[in-house]
Amino acid sequence: MTIDFASQTYSWQMSGAWTGRLGEIAQVVASSGFSGIEFEVVMSDGYETADQVGLLLETNGLKLAALTLVLPWRDAQEKEAERVEADRVIEVVQHFPRSKLVLVQVPFDEPPADRETAQSHLLGCLAGITERAVAGGVSPTFHPNSPRGSIVRTREDYDRVIPRLPKGLGWTPDTGHLAAGGMDPVEMIRLHREKVDHIHLKDADAAGKWVQNGSGAIDMAGAVALLVGTGYRGWVVVEDESPEAERDPNAAAAANGMFVRDVLGPLTDQLA
Repeated sequence: MTIDFASQTYSWQMSGAWTGRLGEIAQVVASSGFSGIEFEVVMSDGYETADQVGLLLETNGLKLAALTLVLPWRDAQEKEAERVEADRVIEVVQHFPRSKLVLVQVPFDEPPADRETAQSHLLGCLAGITERAVAGGVSPTFHPNSPRGSIVRTREDYDRVIPRLPKGLGWTPDTGHLAAGGMDPVEMIRLHREKVDHIHLKDADAAGKWVQNGSGAIDMAGAVALLVGTGYRGWVVVEDESPEAERDPNAAAAANGMFVRDVLGPLTDQLA
């Protein structure tokens, strides 16, 4: 296993006009030079089963880097509907051995008054999913985010939650969300490197505004170089939440493909 680059589909998701068009998105991802794709369940209309996903990948010469499950997880244990949906997605991912099950919590509308209890509830839900996923041969990983209502957003949150992730659950650092939470992404990846089994890359300027990859203040190349130097083998997933990507996600994907080719890809040459 080496390091491969994939495209996340969030650029298309932002516009609200691409639901049900995953086939078109996959064509753009492949033509932009990526070897894999990661998409959220909300974008999978028409590709809900393993057979449908397999056909999507085969048609476009892609691999499934990950399937992303986004749920609230507010209670100490999963609600019945959350458990059923998680098990459905686990069953799909089982058919793609190198792919990840990325777990993302829906942010609260307002930060909860009892943040630590909310974090403990989240960890309880993640533990249940992890146990079932691992038993089914699926590798799950937790992806925090950075909206105001996120409960894993600041350095204090990360220091409390990441060491408590259940056995078998990895951590997906997102360079953009880490920076938005006031952290140095490379420093945090180094600090919790043993938990990193997947990564999302996106860029922002010094003021925290999302920008096109390579034009901002985030050291994405430094993050990849750190992973390469510490034996990482897995997917590097490129995102783009810039206004330009929202207006024209196809063009953003092509630009991101060139960024991988010119900047990030050469960092992995020593692994060849």
